[in-house]
Amino acid sequence: MAEQMMAADGRPLKASLNRALRRQKIRALALIAPLLLFILISFVMPIADMLFRSVENEIVENTLPRTVVALEDWDATSGEAPDEPVFNALYTDMALAVEYKSHTRLGSRLNYETTGISSLFRKSGRRISRFDTDAYTDAFTAADPAYADPVQWAAWMDDDALRAKLPLTTSAYDGWEKMIVEAEGDVPTEEQPWDFVYTALYNDGVNGAELPIAVDVSKIEPVSIRAQFSDVDDDWLDPDVWQTIKTYSPTYTNGYFLNSVDLMKGAEGVEQRPENERIYIVLFIRTMIMSMSIMGMCVLLGYPIAWLLANLKDRTANLLMILVLLPFWTSLLVRTSAWKVLLQQQGVINDTLVWIGIVADDNRLELINNQTGTIIAMTHILLPFMILPLYSVMKTIPPSYLRAAKSLGATDWTAFWRVYFPQSVPGIGAGCILVFILSIGYYITPELVGGTKGVFISNRIAYHISSSLNWGLAAALGTILLTIVMVLYWVYDKIVGIDNVKLGG
Repeated sequence: MAEQMMAADGRPLKASLNRALRRQKIRALALIAPLLLFILISFVMPIADMLFRSVENEIVENTLPRTVVALEDWDATSGEAPDEPVFNALYTDMALAVEYKSHTRLGSRLNYETTGISSLFRKSGRRISRFDTDAYTDAFTAADPAYADPVQWAAWMDDDALRAKLPLTTSAYDGWEKMIVEAEGDVPTEEQPWDFVYTALYNDGVNGAELPIAVDVSKIEPVSIRAQFSDVDDDWLDPDVWQTIKTYSPTYTNGYFLNSVDLMKGAEGVEQRPENERIYIVLFIRTMIMSMSIMGMCVLLGYPIAWLLANLKDRTANLLMILVLLPFWTSLLVRTSAWKVLLQQQGVINDTLVWIGIVADDNRLELINNQTGTIIAMTHILLPFMILPLYSVMKTIPPSYLRAAKSLGATDWTAFWRVYFPQSVPGIGAGCILVFILSIGYYITPELVGGTKGVFISNRIAYHISSSLNWGLAAALGTILLTIVMVLYWVYDKIVGIDNVKLGG
């Protein structure tokens, strides 16, 4: 048997080597840990949050839990609003939601799907406390004083057998008890339950449940909660409103993604939105076409400039490079505002064209508030991102290659096209990726010079984040845009090869 080799410290050599290797890995991990943490916080977590927001829909189920359950038996294709039990559940949920001030947020969420629901919830929230249901409270407390005793109520609700017999009352009391503690800051054993708890108790009695203390509920005059909601607003009898509530009651939804591609959830499944509401597919197509147009313009303008910089003397090239970098030293807002002055119909460009006789004064060009203005302004802003990669690659191409081609009989064009251009393709690829990805995410410049026909999908995302506050739809639009970019990147890698993209060297 071969003798085991030992290290200087008396340990087996193999174990010492493995230990040293582990230490190196730990040191390397410690060095890159800050960068990994930065990427996780600034890149991975925001994307994960965006993906979650695009499908998250807990607000309906959390705000109207009893209504959501009651709606399960409602036939959305009946063309009629739900019956009294659903409105009873809505009464309890709304009474609690008003105390938590969550009914307005729910209304705003559902208003994204059906216009008018937001005002419906706000109006109902103001009127819910004046609903005529105190007759139930008076009837029960008159039948037996124990029904007015908070301590007795707490004792009843601690009895599991009784809770099982009174499902509606138990649910209403539990919601009230939690609200009293969390929203009101009071003690449930010191507060008499509110009217909606007695309403639930009455409904349990009507359904044949055994009450804690016997009361003849048939002698109590029934109150129509459905009619009272209808008195607040006739829209509560609109089946479309209830269809929206039922459709968007699950915890997770694909509704935001459907809206992002001009679809919607209907009573019979997924269907197209009305023609006058289909805007997002058009915006996605416009964004792709205009981004590619800007990318193409940057290639056409940037390639000769980069070639000139790469072939001039260093002193002259450095001076011209300052001019290329000058836009980076100027505020984006200032550059965009300058283009507004230049491109408008009474602007410098049109005045010059009229002065030299190319354009008639009564037929000035429309260069602003359209796609033309956006392409011109963004080409100017993004042109340096095309020139710099091209320049760095062209600088590495030896001029002797062209001279050698010409010495072998090639013309200037053949030498350029067959020898020089293929070596500059990696710079074109790097510039195209930079310009394209930057352009599809721009929203300030299109917003200022694009009008209604020159805006990108990013402008709509910004609108939903800052104005309409429909973060779910904004997240879905952003997710689709990210997916499109990744697919195009994959296609580019398959056609050109990402390994061929270089920034120089």
